[in-house]
Amino acid sequence: ATFAVGKWHLIPELDKNMAADKSRWPLGRGFERYYGFLGGDTHQYYPDLVYDNHYVDPPATPEEGYILTDDLTDKAIGFIRDLKAVAPGKPFFLYYSPGAVHAPHHAPASYIKKYAGHFDEGWDKAREEILEKQIKLGIVPPDTRLTPRDASIPGWETLSDKQKALYAYMMEVFAGMMEHTDYNIGRLLDFLEETGERDNTLIIVLSDNGASAEGGPNGLLNEAAFFNGDFQSVDYLWENKDRLGGPDSYNHYPVGWALAGDTPFRRWKRTVHLGGIRDPLIISWPQKIKDNGAIRKQYIHAIDLMPTLLDVLGITPPETIRGYRQTPSEGVSFAETLENADAADRHITQYYEMFGYRAIYHDGWWAVSPHKFNTPITEDSLANAHWELYDSENDFSQAVNLASEYPGKVKFMDSLWWAEAGKYHVLPLDGRAVARLYVPRPSFISPRDTFVYYPGGLQVKLSVAAPTLNRSFTIKSEVGNATGDEEGVMLAVAGSFGGWSFYIKDGYAVFDYNWIGKEIYSVRSGKRIPSGDVTVEMRFTRDANAGRGGSGTVSLYFNRDKAGEGKVEHTNPGIYWPSSEGMTCGYDDLTPVSDAYDPPFKFTGELIKVVVIPGEK
Repeated sequence: ATFAVGKWHLIPELDKNMAADKSRWPLGRGFERYYGFLGGDTHQYYPDLVYDNHYVDPPATPEEGYILTDDLTDKAIGFIRDLKAVAPGKPFFLYYSPGAVHAPHHAPASYIKKYAGHFDEGWDKAREEILEKQIKLGIVPPDTRLTPRDASIPGWETLSDKQKALYAYMMEVFAGMMEHTDYNIGRLLDFLEETGERDNTLIIVLSDNGASAEGGPNGLLNEAAFFNGDFQSVDYLWENKDRLGGPDSYNHYPVGWALAGDTPFRRWKRTVHLGGIRDPLIISWPQKIKDNGAIRKQYIHAIDLMPTLLDVLGITPPETIRGYRQTPSEGVSFAETLENADAADRHITQYYEMFGYRAIYHDGWWAVSPHKFNTPITEDSLANAHWELYDSENDFSQAVNLASEYPGKVKFMDSLWWAEAGKYHVLPLDGRAVARLYVPRPSFISPRDTFVYYPGGLQVKLSVAAPTLNRSFTIKSEVGNATGDEEGVMLAVAGSFGGWSFYIKDGYAVFDYNWIGKEIYSVRSGKRIPSGDVTVEMRFTRDANAGRGGSGTVSLYFNRDKAGEGKVEHTNPGIYWPSSEGMTCGYDDLTPVSDAYDPPFKFTGELIKVVVIPGEK
């Protein structure tokens, strides 16, 4: 039996909708049951949930105590329980991937409170204490050196009292989320104990990358700000400090805590220094592994997990499936290390690349070539690229760059990287990161000038919805038999940290534009909706020469008669929302775009259809 629960960030944005081919969804990839979210992250209190092959609403609200990791764990336990009720002897494979400990950093208030004052000494002291504990536990060699603090991160003692208090609290929130996740993993293990399966279950726990630096220098109340090029000020964050970790946030800690989380290494996620790519791997199998708590030092890579599982199960993968020849596994089994601490390394060479940031591991040596984040690759940048060289046998943390001492080794590692990159289809290199979001993607949706939506359906993912970012657009809502008493959302995009909503309230038409959660620009009609059949229209006209995120004018009409006008000073330049809240017709799902209503704020009158007409970019 095969179950997947949680994050499934493995399909193109264009395939996350109900009209798409679902062969890349979990059920199309061999899982028999699935419950989770398809994006890179999601709101922990208002998640964008998929059950098997369709979207569903969260089963409860945060006011009722709901948070995603609890829900995912309930489902994981439920899937196993359902199997055991019918076929207790049937083996199962469970892929359990909670949205934690990823942005947004959400945690129950009771967990956050546990860490009050715990991080007041700051990230510099934390790095020293973490390394000391790592050495004591034997996780790192006793001679491991702490790498220098990155030049972009200020020393803790240089910060103001307000910065220290704010940043320390952001780490308290993260720690609360970490412990809450740990608690839920424990619930899952306890259930396996109850079923008698614990000893003969192979459990693998790992993270997917180093700690994340998307929070920038100050942290963020709203992760979407990172993707829209807006780094929020300390004063703004301080004013909203009490929202951090709760349902009214989409928060992230500062980069200084990411560096501390990656102790003793350099850098963080999005880079291929060890801070970005070396992760904990914990393996438990009581029936097979007898030296509990032992450390293994062999080099392995994530691609080695699958061949190892097949190896321990005694399965030889087929060369063909349904007539299609299969690509051989690029990883190697490390099964021997489970029972033999002295087993030889089998994975000798491995390339790395992330947004043009490159590294290569070979037989105990590492070479790393940094590349500035979000910067295009050019002939000049490649010609001027430099390599750092590290001896991992004697320098666990990559503290000492040996490139100048071993130029021949550097040249060899450089050539080896290009050979591996060609072999595994890494080329051509692309150094852009956030800028890639702006590049149009191919779509199975036929090009059209108008988009028609009918009330009450599931949300439409923004990747296949009418395009409204960085352009003029018109919305025409057809309302039948209007009386002036109807109210509710006619059409909405995304949610409380970016998007827009076109609705009727108290008899007036309103268009609210939510600019990355920092400000809502509201334009209200100067007169009430007339009786009878009415076309309620909104025209957003971008200002001349407005660049990305530029301003525009909103004009409202009833049956082509102008009813109001107002200004939107800023628009979202990159994305509306960091998670997957989409476009909804006749209601506003999950989090509300506007603070003028509570979701779902369903339209109470006769909403026939809504037409969107994209205009000029």
